[in-house]
Amino acid sequence: MTLNVYLSGEIHTDWREQIVQGAGGLDVSFSAPVTDHAASDDCGVAILGAEDNKFWHDRKGAMVNAIRTRKGIEQADVVVVRFGDKYKQWNAAFDAGIAYALGKSMIILQPPEHDHALKEVDAAALAVAREPGQVVDILRYVMDSTLPG
Repeated sequence: MTLNVYLSGEIHTDWREQIVQGAGGLDVSFSAPVTDHAASDDCGVAILGAEDNKFWHDRKGAMVNAIRTRKGIEQADVVVVRFGDKYKQWNAAFDAGIAYALGKSMIILQPPEHDHALKEVDAAALAVAREPGQVVDILRYVMDSTLPG
């Protein structure tokens, strides 16, 4: 059984790489949004043409990025949504809502200081992890019933 995992959320740290490396040897396939911030911001205008108004610039990028995001979430068995320290990730919260609406198993990865702000998102998840290694431990347990340690 291959487990398809979509890694959504914060793009400024190496949490995705930690999970992918930690899950080495498991039959897990990972996908994610575009994590090159500049490419993600500018893909719409680079492909569909320039916009003078920043609102439309951003909207074009959001719509083009949504093609990849929707496909990744729809095909996922598990969606991991990371909320980081530095920025408010409204897009991650939206992805969590989509995953929940589609009935996807969801793991939230967040620091404790976000607990109150994300209480509704956390309540929709099957697990709330603090570290990427905990996500790996969950995936390992799901795949082969092995507990950490």
